[in-house]
Amino acid sequence: MNNTLTLVRGLPGSGKSTYAKGLPSHIHLEADMFHMEKGVYKFNGTFVKAAHHWCQTSTEIFLNAGYNVIVSNTFTTLKEMEFYIDKAAFIDCQLNVIRMNKNYGNIHSVPEDVLKKMAARFEDYPGEYIMNYDDEGK
Repeated sequence: MNNTLTLVRGLPGSGKSTYAKGLPSHIHLEADMFHMEKGVYKFNGTFVKAAHHWCQTSTEIFLNAGYNVIVSNTFTTLKEMEFYIDKAAFIDCQLNVIRMNKNYGNIHSVPEDVLKKMAARFEDYPGEYIMNYDDEGK
């Protein structure tokens, strides 16, 4: 196939969703979409696993249909990206990984101690593009 899967990763508030929404040539998916109810974000920790399953399944459906897909999730570890990496290889589509290193303040009110734990476990992905402030003239 000639389609593309782009993974956008970073801490909450790093600009993942904003960046992903800016690529109209891609279907944008993220686990947080599972928690939307009539346009309002209503996170329920009980459904985290279901949200990620929904995101993975949706990604697979759109990739198999030939669409370009962009998935924006925190993806702090390589294990969290494994499904998507394997799926891109299996479907033979191009894989791009972008890490957002910005801090716009997170809209989901993730506590600072949780953000620090997430940052501490962040693993590098070989060949990922790191989006720094300087990339946008800031």
